Amino acid sequence: MLVWSAALLFPFALFATITLPGGGDGNLLQLPLAALALLLPLGLARRSPLAGLLVLLAGGTAVLFLVQDETFGRILILVVVIVADGMAGHVAATRPRRLSLPAAALTAVVQGNLALTIGQVDDVPTVLTVILLGVITAWVIGDSIRQRRRHAATQREQAEARAVEAERLRIARELHDMVAHSIAVIAVQAGMGRRVIDTQPAEARNALANIEDTSRETAAALRRMLVSLRRSDGGSAPAPRDPAPGLADLDDLVTRSAQAGVEIRLRRHGDRAPLPPDIDLSAYRIVQEAVTNVIRHAGTGHCDVGVQQDGRALTIEVTDDGPGTGVPAVAGSGNGLTGMRERVSLLGGEFASGPRPGGGFRIAATIPLPETTR
Repeated sequence: MLVWSAALLFPFALFATITLPGGGDGNLLQLPLAALALLLPLGLARRSPLAGLLVLLAGGTAVLFLVQDETFGRILILVVVIVADGMAGHVAATRPRRLSLPAAALTAVVQGNLALTIGQVDDVPTVLTVILLGVITAWVIGDSIRQRRRHAATQREQAEARAVEAERLRIARELHDMVAHSIAVIAVQAGMGRRVIDTQPAEARNALANIEDTSRETAAALRRMLVSLRRSDGGSAPAPRDPAPGLADLDDLVTRSAQAGVEIRLRRHGDRAPLPPDIDLSAYRIVQEAVTNVIRHAGTGHCDVGVQQDGRALTIEVTDDGPGTGVPAVAGSGNGLTGMRERVSLLGGEFASGPRPGGGFRIAATIPLPETTR
C-alpha cells in the first residue's frame, strides 16, 4: 500500500518540480528533483512492472501537457522516454508476451505523442524512428532475459527430474541386491531345515533362527527404503538414520553366507583408508551380488573374495570353482551382472566377468579412487 501511495504521488511531485520559481537556483534544482520524482514509479515497478510503467506514462503525460516549458519540457521528455524504455524492457523480462507487447506498443505511442505535441520537433520521421527503435530494443532485450530465465528454469526442472529418476534407479538396484541375497540365504536355509527336521531337529532350529534373523534384517532395510521413497515423493517421513553398508560390513556378509552353506574366504590387501560413501556402498553391493550368485547358481560350498585398496584404485575379485555357472541361466539378462557393471561404470571403473579356465566363475571390478583418498 505504501509503494502504491508513493507511486500515485508521482504526478504531483513532478508538477511541483517543474513549477519551481524561475531563476538560476530554481532551474538548477529542477533536473535532480525530477529524477527523484521518477523514483516513485520505479519503486512500484519492482513489485508490479506493468503498473509502474502505466503510472509513469499517465503521470508524465498529464504533467507535461499541463506545463508548457519548452526548454525543460524537452529535457524531461527525453528523461521520461529513457526511463519508460527501461521499464518496458523490465515488463518484457518479467511478464509474458501477451502483456509485454501491448505495454511496449503503448509506450511507443505515448512517447511519440509527447515528442510531437510538446517537444515541437522539426524532423518528425527521425524522432518517431528513434523512439520506435528504442522501445523495440528495450523489449527485445527484456524478452531475451525472460527466455533465458525460462530456459534456465526448465533445465533446473529437468535436472531435478533426472536426479529423482537416478535416485529411484539406485533404490531399485539396492532393493534387488538386498532382497536377492536375503531370499537366496532364506531359500538355502529353508531347504536344509526341511531335509534335517526329522533327523537333526537342532540343525533345523538353527536354520529357522537364521531365516528369522535374515527376514527381520531384510524387513527393516525395506522399511528404510520405503521411507526414502516416500520422502522423495514429498512426504514428511523422517530420513532413515541407519548408515549405508560398506566394506566394513563384509564380516557380517561372510557370517550370513556361512549360514546359507557357502563359506567365504575373505582376503584384504593394502590400505584401509576411508572410502567415499558411493564407492564404499557400491563395492559392498558388488561383493554381495557376486556371493548371491555363488549361493544360487555355482553349486559349491565356498568362494574367494579379494579386496585390494591402494592409493589409486580399489580392486574386487570374487571367484569360485563350482560346477555351476555362478550366474543366472541367461548370463547378464537379469539385474545381477548388469547392475554390477553399471555400478562400476558410473564410478569410472572397469568390470569383467566370465567362466574360469579351470572351472567356476570369476567377477572382477576395478574402481579408481579420487585424489582425496590417496
